[in-house]
Amino acid sequence: MSVSGETEEFVDIQPEKPREKKGYRFKDFLSGRILTHENVSSQLPYILFLVLLAVIYIGNSYRNNQLLRNEQKIKNEVKNLRAESITTAAKYMSVSRQSEVVKLVEIKGLGLEESTIPPKKID
Repeated sequence: MSVSGETEEFVDIQPEKPREKKGYRFKDFLSGRILTHENVSSQLPYILFLVLLAVIYIGNSYRNNQLLRNEQKIKNEVKNLRAESITTAAKYMSVSRQSEVVKLVEIKGLGLEESTIPPKKID
């Protein structure tokens, strides 16, 4: 028997109150129930803003990487064109020497002769 004089069979059994959650469980996060909590729903505009910033940041990173690849590709192309230009200029310089011109005229049989009289300056 209890101290108040009531028998145990007549003692009101109070239903247990649900415990209030102190934090969020991982299960709430996975199920999506975390979005229905009052604290989270009040912060939803801020969360969406952060998501937008993350998407912009990721897009900016991809764009920057693409620009760097294009820049490297153009640098390599300029390097190759510069080397080709130097090679072509060197070939032109060697072919345009007087001795080379004389050899080419003789090989092609054009019938031209080198002048032995120096040029005169006209005043």
